[in-house]
Amino acid sequence: MKDFYNPLIGMDYPDPDLIRVGDTWYMISTTMHFMPGGEILRSYNLTDWERVGYVFDDLDHTPAQCMENGENIYGQGMWAASLRYHNGIFYVCFAANDTHRTYLYQSENIEGPWKKQYIEGFYHDCSLLFDDDRVYIVYGNTQIYITELTADLSSPKPGGLHRKIIEDTGNVRLGYEGAHAYKINGKYYVFLIHWPNGGAGRRTEACFVSDSLESEFIGRDILDDDRGYFNCGVAQGGIVDTPEGEWYAFLFQDSGAVGRIPILVPVDFTHGFPEFGSNGKIVEPILLRNRKPEYVYEPLTANDKFQYKKEGGKISIHKAWQWNHVPDYRLVDCDENGGLKLTAGSLCHDLCEARNTLTQRMIWPGCRASVVIDGSDLNNGDYAGICALQGCYGMIAITREADQYYLVMRAGSPADDSRYPVIQKGENPEEHERVKMDCPIAHLELSADFSDMKDIVVFRYWSHGEWKRLGSVHKLYFKLDHFTGCRVGLFCYASEQTGGTAVFHDFTLQNLCIDNRYQP
Repeated sequence: MKDFYNPLIGMDYPDPDLIRVGDTWYMISTTMHFMPGGEILRSYNLTDWERVGYVFDDLDHTPAQCMENGENIYGQGMWAASLRYHNGIFYVCFAANDTHRTYLYQSENIEGPWKKQYIEGFYHDCSLLFDDDRVYIVYGNTQIYITELTADLSSPKPGGLHRKIIEDTGNVRLGYEGAHAYKINGKYYVFLIHWPNGGAGRRTEACFVSDSLESEFIGRDILDDDRGYFNCGVAQGGIVDTPEGEWYAFLFQDSGAVGRIPILVPVDFTHGFPEFGSNGKIVEPILLRNRKPEYVYEPLTANDKFQYKKEGGKISIHKAWQWNHVPDYRLVDCDENGGLKLTAGSLCHDLCEARNTLTQRMIWPGCRASVVIDGSDLNNGDYAGICALQGCYGMIAITREADQYYLVMRAGSPADDSRYPVIQKGENPEEHERVKMDCPIAHLELSADFSDMKDIVVFRYWSHGEWKRLGSVHKLYFKLDHFTGCRVGLFCYASEQTGGTAVFHDFTLQNLCIDNRYQP
């Protein structure tokens, strides 16, 4: 046994759902617009996690998913997946808000390959529920429904069960949603998130219970706690058991610009109705069994020298990376001298319009990332660099103007610090500072501080034996326009003519947390 302190993972893994198969736990979370998507993690002790892989490379290859014709799916794509295992088959089910379709993937192996199909209808924040030889989907916002599906899970079952089981009629900012449905010891449980206007005015976790799917579901809030962190309630996620019969919930907590971070909460079913934590509060440390202490987990982030080969027109990048949308591999290559070569394939006036931006999650409470970039083959008007990717992004980049190279620090339009403000599309980026370069090769760095909601990032470049800051300290925000935590991004885009290229070398990403304290 060992003591464990939250947060479970100091990165953006919202809307988690998880299962146990034998002695192994698997988790999936929302990946929105990032591709490949449907990221699955694995653990043998519920505390340490590594990446198994992804469920899909892309969804429907629509123009918006591919950032074509000026379209994008920022803040849309895959939301709140349900992960289940039944009769030897893994299932992943979710709705995508850009296509307004419901997707179902199946595989006999958690590592894939995954077979794709659609479920007729749109089921917001859905949860699959297998009950012997019948299968249901539970879903909705404010009004929660259950619908029986056909045996092949392709559509609602004609004449099957379909009913509203829960309705949020109180004074709320966010009605019940984020359903996670289970059958445990003969009873049916539905766990939900909502956001009451009364009380502390933060997200809470609720549970409703029924003896049958035809009977009344009775429930209440079971967790109202922010762990002392800026009134950000811990809520929404799945529950899972251990081989010894213990139960735990994996929920998320809004944590500012870094995103929504998973939190582990013990669950007690002793009295039938589940109790999260103790008296509705999270108590730490949490005592957990130290399973497979000798096992070495692969980190969820990765340094990268980009020593890849292009095969079949595609580069298989490290699993820690995701593209900001479906990539265009015609514009991605390997440099003959080593390194990742990105070509600017369309004209952009803003970083968020750039396709083939390569990303990794940033780390709470702080992290530092650096990369070496060769911009020798940039065109005038091109930008190639490293960024903190959000709608209100900040970036440091090499640019070329009148055949002279410069380093610039640019940022997306700032906004007020109210809850979830949305940046309007079309706002122009602001250049904060530039310096002339002696040569078109630069070692660039960003450092982000997310501790205590500071949510700031600074940019530096290596010059004459020291790091020098470029531009201002930039404020980051979690907003509905991207609806995801801040990412480190590598990019190359054009503003005047396409075809310019940049080569990226020696990427590093360092966690600046020591003993749960930020150490810049």
